[in-house]
Amino acid sequence: MRTGRTAVALLTAGLLAAGIPAAGADAATVTPRIDLKVLVLDDGGSAVDALTAQLRSIGLPYQTVRLGDAGRPTVDAAFLGDTVNGRPRAKFQGVIAPNELPFGSADSPEQSALAAYEKAFGIRQIDASTWAHPEVGLDYTDQNGGWAGVLDGARTQITPDGLKGPFAYLDGTVPFEDNSASVAESYGYAAHPREGYTSYLTAPTGGSLLGTYTHDGRSELVVTFAYNQYQEQFKVLARGMVEWLTQGVHLGQNRNYFAVHVDDVFAPDARWDTARDCTPGDFDCAGGGGATSDIRMTAADAQYAVQWERAGGFTLDLLYNAGSGEEWKAEHGGTDALAAQLLADKAAFRWENHTYTHAFLGCVQDTTTVPWTCAKNADGSTRWVSRADIAGQITDNYQWGVRKGLPVDRAELVTGEHSGLKTLPQQPQDNPNLAGALADAGVKWAGSDNSREPQQRPVGSALTVPRYPMNVYYNVGTAAEMADEYNWIYTSRADGGSGVCEDNPTSTCLPGPLDTATGYASYIVPQEAATALRHVLGNDPRPHYVHQSNLAEERLLYPVLDRVLGDYRALFADSVPVVNLRQRDIGTELGRQAAWAKAVADGKVTAYRVGTAVTVQAPSGVVAPVTAPEGTLQQQLLGTTVFGTPYAGQRTAWAAPGALQTAITLKLPA
Repeated sequence: MRTGRTAVALLTAGLLAAGIPAAGADAATVTPRIDLKVLVLDDGGSAVDALTAQLRSIGLPYQTVRLGDAGRPTVDAAFLGDTVNGRPRAKFQGVIAPNELPFGSADSPEQSALAAYEKAFGIRQIDASTWAHPEVGLDYTDQNGGWAGVLDGARTQITPDGLKGPFAYLDGTVPFEDNSASVAESYGYAAHPREGYTSYLTAPTGGSLLGTYTHDGRSELVVTFAYNQYQEQFKVLARGMVEWLTQGVHLGQNRNYFAVHVDDVFAPDARWDTARDCTPGDFDCAGGGGATSDIRMTAADAQYAVQWERAGGFTLDLLYNAGSGEEWKAEHGGTDALAAQLLADKAAFRWENHTYTHAFLGCVQDTTTVPWTCAKNADGSTRWVSRADIAGQITDNYQWGVRKGLPVDRAELVTGEHSGLKTLPQQPQDNPNLAGALADAGVKWAGSDNSREPQQRPVGSALTVPRYPMNVYYNVGTAAEMADEYNWIYTSRADGGSGVCEDNPTSTCLPGPLDTATGYASYIVPQEAATALRHVLGNDPRPHYVHQSNLAEERLLYPVLDRVLGDYRALFADSVPVVNLRQRDIGTELGRQAAWAKAVADGKVTAYRVGTAVTVQAPSGVVAPVTAPEGTLQQQLLGTTVFGTPYAGQRTAWAAPGALQTAITLKLPA
């Protein structure tokens, strides 16, 4: 009992030192309220920007104070805390600062107020990027084998304390990116810890790069390397940094998603012509047809897909065009070994409607011009594919799948080339007949191209699901063809390329053409795998899409997927599996994320912790993402239920109040 009274007395003394009201005569018995929001002290640097991006991506509310703004609020006791209904309140559960002294000196009024606040309420602080010195619990780098330098390509190691603590979700090794031999991408200071410092990440040379410094009643997570929000090493470590900051209790949730859509199943895809640098059949490929053959999976390719899934524990989504398959069968003697094999193994895949014949469902295309344009009626208005024709393409394909026993969901759809949706520059609006046709066919989730429309939006009563295009082209079956087309797009005119990379300000040209014999494996695969892995690590459920041609001939997709999944599994413990959702669940997740972000931005979320009780209130109909430790229970009107599902050693859920309740109430483990 004396220990408890001593702790309360110390807390009360800390509150008074911070200038925060101590809740009257009963202060010694009052447990403070901690609001579930993070304070970000922003100096404009890339490290704070990266941590802010992480908070935003997982849905964790934060308030930013831009340190360089003349009109910014003063960070004093009144800004940091107050009293609510007689209870002391900490307005922030954690602080992200650019370094250990965000206000310049230890004796400045704002720095003193911040330190007193953190000590009084037990609030933690991340020093986003600093250097090794005694004031952060480290020796200088010229002492005891310390080191400073470029970390590009380094393989750093999580310490035993890190693996028992905030980085328990990792396997142990964290590689630093090395994307260019001519550019230094990461610089760091690795130094020997002093008293009060616990190291979580060590450099290959020894010495700590990341750890906790506990001193003067405060805890700081000290980071002594530079980073930005896009780098893989930051994305890998960011989860643990946030869990440390919030002590494992916060709004928002973070999962690693990966789904791959394989378009055009049953349909053949045209082949790139390496002599003409175009694809015969495309409107801009002069000279009409060509000697190149179309690319289509075989029965052996279908069998390999099943074997690959089973070996890797990953499920592909097959987006099928039944009518195109029926046309192919009619042209090839009435048999189709590919279709027979895929249907025999139908339970191994997820299946999705890609329309019956992959028809273009937007405006009627006038192909007499290059590029094509929308055909016009006599009065000058745009000619549109009709509602009946769109609905027919969707329904005919769905019904074929039902007859064949495919596990297809009528609510899911991706149209050929995402047609029907706006296509710039030729078709700047959706086909006005599309929304009605989607409703007629029962479609609720319509795939869109993330490179054109990265945000989910309504199309009538349906919602789009943006998909990432993978840089494994639809019109190639061999690595040499892939490298040849890649060279055409990404080399300058002087190097024999199209020069598109020179004309596009967002693109970068290769320094020279890739070797067509080795370029795919040595350059394109690592590049594309790294891009996909960044998406996986970004709490981003959007699916990626490729084409059936990528599973045919030299089966170009598998090296990319093997690299993504292999690199992922080398980083993460078994408690952090890849979350592989189908389109309807991805659409639901995107909708929840957007609704939550809006509620937070509108200031309509209230969440706080008092001891082991957590209360969350959100607008009616908005579910709240919440992360809490194992052992957390949700209070119902009568009794409790186990909260959430396990992921990365925590419990997470999109939570809603129980029956007859207006708020979510959680009971944390003691």
